[in-house]
Amino acid sequence: MKIALLLAVYNEQEALPFLWEETQAVLRKLPQEQFEYIFVNDGSTDGTLGWLKQLAQGNPAVKVISLSRNFGKEAALTAGLAEAARADAVIILDADLQDPPSLIPAFLEKYREGYDIVYGQRQNRRQDSFLKRFTARCFYKFYNVIASRPMPENAGDCRLLNRRAIQAVLALPERERFMKGLFNWVGFRTAPVPFTRQPRRAGKTKWNYWQLWNFALEGLTASSTIPLRLWTYFGFAVSGFAFLYAVWVAVQKMVYGNPVSGYASLMVTILFFSGVQLISLGVLGEYLGRIFIEVKQRPLYFIAEKINCD
Repeated sequence: MKIALLLAVYNEQEALPFLWEETQAVLRKLPQEQFEYIFVNDGSTDGTLGWLKQLAQGNPAVKVISLSRNFGKEAALTAGLAEAARADAVIILDADLQDPPSLIPAFLEKYREGYDIVYGQRQNRRQDSFLKRFTARCFYKFYNVIASRPMPENAGDCRLLNRRAIQAVLALPERERFMKGLFNWVGFRTAPVPFTRQPRRAGKTKWNYWQLWNFALEGLTASSTIPLRLWTYFGFAVSGFAFLYAVWVAVQKMVYGNPVSGYASLMVTILFFSGVQLISLGVLGEYLGRIFIEVKQRPLYFIAEKINCD
């Protein structure tokens, strides 16, 4: 079998030597398979591209795709999948070694059993902060409530896809891509491989909480329109409550002669409904923004350079 190892890298010069060493140690124990590397340089500004070029010299099993700028991990993975479409299967790994290369034999074992997609599933999040654990749990719970196809919790991008799964993902045309959702949406036979995530070997993470928050919003709006429907129901509920409150105020005035509440209650009511309207506009704006991006039909990425690619 021809197996492609896909790695999207951005400013990972410090981690790449460790990645190469550990991955090669695993592959030497699997001589029956034919492996190739597909590195996608996502507009790195350090020495990542230079290191990859040196690695690719005289090593045809190392392919390098360098994008014209930083397009983001989702676009970089898509570029790598397009190059890997001729392989029997592709295994997606992170360059920081938090998803260890030691998962490769377990992935291949499940693949030989007939599974189309095999994904790594974290057994726990003990290394994460309390805030990150809490927000991740909330995201998965809410996502699985609103999405048409629930997603396994704590499943990252680290996974194996066979050729027909690769082609299915590449056939999805959207520009704003939430890859974990797309991998899950295409279906096919799927199996998890539990593992314990390792500390980052070198370098610094490229994600902060603000980026993770925006990424979560993209995932939710990309996978379901239920937030729009929920806000419609909420609007009906608020309107019904306001009508009942108006009837109650009128009865209090006409029957008991109670004075109508004054300035304070009026301001609270106005501010509450103004907030509801602004949130509604925000929800609509999220979906309208996605429509705007999709309608422009811009390419997902541009390739500046290819090395050892077909």
